[in-house]
Amino acid sequence: MSGSYVGILRLCVYAAITAESHGVVTAETIQRAFRQTEEGFTTLVSELLGSRPNMATVGTCCLVGVIYQQTLFIASLGDSRVVLGKKVGNTGGMAAMQLSTEHNANIEAIRHELKELHPNDPQIVVLKHGVWRVKGIIQVSRSIGDLYMKHAQYNREPINAKFRLPEPMNMPLLSANPTIISHPLHPSDSFLIFASDGLWEHLSNEKAVDIVHSHPRAGSAKRLVKAALQEAARKREMRYSDLRKIDKKVRRHFHDDITVIVLFFNHDLISRGAVQDPPVSIRSALEH
Repeated sequence: MSGSYVGILRLCVYAAITAESHGVVTAETIQRAFRQTEEGFTTLVSELLGSRPNMATVGTCCLVGVIYQQTLFIASLGDSRVVLGKKVGNTGGMAAMQLSTEHNANIEAIRHELKELHPNDPQIVVLKHGVWRVKGIIQVSRSIGDLYMKHAQYNREPINAKFRLPEPMNMPLLSANPTIISHPLHPSDSFLIFASDGLWEHLSNEKAVDIVHSHPRAGSAKRLVKAALQEAARKREMRYSDLRKIDKKVRRHFHDDITVIVLFFNHDLISRGAVQDPPVSIRSALEH
């Protein structure tokens, strides 16, 4: 993937939602925004196919959160995850609630979904090096982009041979159709953790929520990244400090990229529908 294009794709989704909503947000407006982003990127890839053919292999997971009339909409594509930290009565405790659906072939339900969509393809999911992948190539079953797995005209020379399928593609293998949930906000809803799979490979939902809940807001996302890296180091029987010394390109063999955004709710502003100030505060961190 190209990092710059991935970032642009995600921004395009937000821009499309703004253009589509006309002040009213529904699951349908979010759905259309994703579709417009996919169509726009497809047009770009088509225009650049001659000079930059591997653009057809660029894709991204995407998480979107929108608050409208005290309802939180979460739209997801791929295997990133949104987890809600929710106060448990007056106990001082905090529960973790996953709000997103992950589209990863390693999940049995996703493999079942793929097999139902492609009943005549016994190789739609292949176990390769201990990991389930769509056609043995890619783990996610939904994304923006990755056109080489959606349209036959992009799955051929001159794209890199490792992306090319051995047989003709009769229908799209991946989808750009997000899963969307709506969650009525409650005063007990405290914060959201948006994070890529690099975080969730090493931290459970409960552990991540506990880390955010147990420390002041400042630096919440960085604490999550550090905790994930410490766990990655422990699994490799090495020290965290030694892991951090390894060149970032080499470290991809030890852990995946980690992107984290933590958002804290201000329910007073949300209930008033205030627009002067954001109804959430954001703490973000990125680790390659």
